[in-house]
Amino acid sequence: MRERRWHRLALAQAVQVPDDHIDLSRCALLIACEEYPGLDVDSYLCLLDELACRCRRQLRPGSGPYHIIGTINHVLFQQEGFRGNRRDYYDPENSYLNRVLERRLGIPITLSLLYMEVARRLGFPVRGVALPGHFLVKHAGAEEEIYIDPFHEGAILSVEECEERVWEATGRSDLFSPHHLAATTRRQVLLRLLQNLKALYVGREDYRRALGVIELSLTISPWDLDQVRDRGLVCYHLGRFGQALADLETYLRFCADAPDSGKIARVVDLARQRIGSEGQGGT
Repeated sequence: MRERRWHRLALAQAVQVPDDHIDLSRCALLIACEEYPGLDVDSYLCLLDELACRCRRQLRPGSGPYHIIGTINHVLFQQEGFRGNRRDYYDPENSYLNRVLERRLGIPITLSLLYMEVARRLGFPVRGVALPGHFLVKHAGAEEEIYIDPFHEGAILSVEECEERVWEATGRSDLFSPHHLAATTRRQVLLRLLQNLKALYVGREDYRRALGVIELSLTISPWDLDQVRDRGLVCYHLGRFGQALADLETYLRFCADAPDSGKIARVVDLARQRIGSEGQGGT
């Protein structure tokens, strides 16, 4: 029988390679194993292979980028019916690649990840674009960059339309800057996926699941002190005051000038009080 947290070890190994060699789909499925322990990762990778094969059969030799994009769009969004889950956008299942493949529903980052991984199997380079409040992909060709929005059935966007997507998602036009159109790394895609999940679970006060997501983030970036801080705060809510104290003291040691240092110091005091009261037989 597999060890309960085998997927965390597998994820740690999977990201110990140059960024361009990270297998995004495998890593996303390993993340999903946190919620679905019996998940068969290879079977879902085969589904992605099949989608790419269907696209390949419809492509002509020497197809240009717009034809390739149109073919991917046709297979994913018209034939297979993948779409953005606008009705229940904040359902955590939208963030797990296995459930996206099963339900044909996702959010911008998971549909973008799906798009990137099908395109990669076709040898067509597509990178993530992390806009404020939205996520899409782009193909950087020799003559132009083509922005594609998988959440909107693969719509091709101008720079101005990318800015509109930010306004639609956030209600603020001042958040957009051209530097947001830069390509993300694969690690950044995974971390943003996890950040979304953490926010969902914390918002629901599901601290047990939030803790698992934070542990996965620290598997990818163990030096991230914001994640160490958040683990400490979640552990405090779970009544794990010793772990909370250790993490929050570490955060303050290296981030004493952070804007939230006063708030964190107060939680540290509360954790010490709770540890003291438990040591004296308190509840």
